[in-house]
Amino acid sequence: MTVETVEAVVDVQAGASVRRRRQALLTEMAIAAGITLLLLFIIPAILTASGQGVRVNQLGRFLALAIAALGIDLIWGFTGLLSLGHGIFFALGGYALAMYLQLQLPSGQIPEFFNLYGVSELPRFWQPFYSFPFTLIAVVVIPMLVAGGLGYLVFRNRIRGVYFSILTQAALIVFFNFFNGQQKLINGTNGLKTDTATLFGLQVGSSPVIQGTFYVLSVLLLLAAYAFCRWLTSGRMGRMLVAIRDDETRVRFSGYNPTGYKVFVFAISGALAGIAGALYTVQSGIITPKAMDVAFSIEMVIWVAVGGRATLIGAILGALIVNFAKTGLSEKFPEYWLFFQGALFLVVVTVLPAGILGWLRTEGVNWLRSLMGRREQLITYPSLEEDPDVQYERKNLGDRESDS
Repeated sequence: MTVETVEAVVDVQAGASVRRRRQALLTEMAIAAGITLLLLFIIPAILTASGQGVRVNQLGRFLALAIAALGIDLIWGFTGLLSLGHGIFFALGGYALAMYLQLQLPSGQIPEFFNLYGVSELPRFWQPFYSFPFTLIAVVVIPMLVAGGLGYLVFRNRIRGVYFSILTQAALIVFFNFFNGQQKLINGTNGLKTDTATLFGLQVGSSPVIQGTFYVLSVLLLLAAYAFCRWLTSGRMGRMLVAIRDDETRVRFSGYNPTGYKVFVFAISGALAGIAGALYTVQSGIITPKAMDVAFSIEMVIWVAVGGRATLIGAILGALIVNFAKTGLSEKFPEYWLFFQGALFLVVVTVLPAGILGWLRTEGVNWLRSLMGRREQLITYPSLEEDPDVQYERKNLGDRESDS
């Protein structure tokens, strides 16, 4: 084969690869657009028409939680770092927006809870939250900086694995106890209510306009977060994160410094959790230190495990499935729903270790094809697997082994 022929074959293969990627991207964009339209228009209309308008607010909260699940999948699924402290960043985003809403008062007044503790002057760190642009920046930047700082302190010392998980959970407990004890500054265990606050002249909790606006924001920001995570993990950065997850030592010996990559992705993951916390706070009506409870941070990990690690879509599906199941079971079986949740996690770990989406992409595909009476899908080389000579040799080899 001449050089010109080889180059022509390579060009054809490269062109086919580009076309496949482009087709896959267009398909994914079409699916995302369809799901977005479904969430924005069809589902709210159906729920409202059936007298279940409260479920729209519930769905908005769960979509906000799905943004946090994307951050967990980014740091755990792709990078292999199991964080058990993402409640810190979730709560920071929620508190930032709640502080702004608490300050929507007539001039000269301060939030009511300050008077209960004898505080007559607004603390200095509250004052920047009079500004709406500053608040929007703080929702993203404060959790990002805290995550980046914590990540730098941990990763520069090459702490990973179970020790990283323990440290994030220890940091979570520290933040929980700190926020829990600050009665005079942030109302301590009682937290900050947002449902009775006003925004643009409307009461947040009772205004359909405000709640509808934040529902739409939850859908759009979830779509934007998914697109960003997909872009981040599909190129060189994504390959580096997977390499760090699979063999960090080899990455280091190859001349790369994994610390910078891990700090960056941990900071991005913290920012996503902060956005989720802000959206959830407005739609739930309150933010308290309970958001930094250990159980809640573990729940975030369960969402990703159920949906499927390193899939992104699986993180979203897991967050929605687990939270809807949790709500339904807690309504019908308030005394036993925790047992159902534990059983669900055990089933996923033992029977579906790759999560629902991971199972559908492997064994699930062939299971569905068998139900429809179709032949099993071949994963390796279909032309080789279907070759009669290969099948004949395999049959003879199997007969010889059975005879021996």
